[in-house]
Formats: sequence, structure tokens, C-alpha cells
Amino acid sequence: MRSLESWFAEYSESHRNSQNKIIHKICVPLIFFSVVGMLLQIPISLGPIRLGELFIALALGWYMTLGPRAFVVMLSQLVISYVLLYFLGHFIQPLWLLLLIIFVLAWIGQFYGHKLEGKKPSFLKDLQFLLIGPLWVVKDIFFKE
Repeated sequence: MRSLESWFAEYSESHRNSQNKIIHKICVPLIFFSVVGMLLQIPISLGPIRLGELFIALALGWYMTLGPRAFVVMLSQLVISYVLLYFLGHFIQPLWLLLLIIFVLAWIGQFYGHKLEGKKPSFLKDLQFLLIGPLWVVKDIFFKE
């Protein structure tokens, strides 16, 4: 099992350009938020839990393997997303359309950042980097060395 520090070190290799870092600090939270929102829009239930909630729970389980701090940070980001989604859902319908627009525009930003960087996104090497990105953007706040 890889350590969080190991994940951060490898992720950082393709995120050294200052403009790319700024783009990621904006776009990664937007992607996280939109993905959480779209997962919660899945109408399929598996007994008392919806399919999207199951995916979120599995991701939280993966974060738990990285340590309690990683788990709490991601749980906090998830709670913030749930609260924002709750309020936005009262004002914007269909919510899924807004989430899709955010998702697409944020990914365009991400790929532009990697064009500036001159390196491919880390997730092309390992899909688990899609889960590391939301931790990496707050690493300087919550994971100071």
C-alpha cells in the first residue's frame, strides 16, 4: 500500500508550473463538487442506499487507507459539497445540467493547465490519481511537512 506522501510526490511531478497549480486549485474542487452532485443524481437504489452514495462511500473507504487526516479532509470536502448541492438544488433546476457544465468547463481548464505544464495528467498513468487530486490541492493547508 502506497503512502499519502508517495502519492503526493508522484502527483507533484506533473504539477510544477505555477499557472497549472492555480488552475488545479480552482478546477479540481469544481470537478469534485460536480462529480459528487452527479453521483447523487443517479436514481438507482440498492435497498436503503443509492448507487451514487455507494460509490462515494467506497471512495471514502479508500481515503481511510491513506490515514485519518486524509479521511477527515475528504469527508469535510464531501460535507461542504452536500450543503452546497442542497442549497443549489432549491434554486437551480435541473441541477444535473449545471453540474455537467461545471464538470466539462473544469476539465477543459485542467487540460489547458497540463498543456502549459507540458506533461500529461497523472490519472492517465493511474486512475487513483483522480482521487489524489482533491487532497493534493489542499495539501499545503492540511498536510504541511
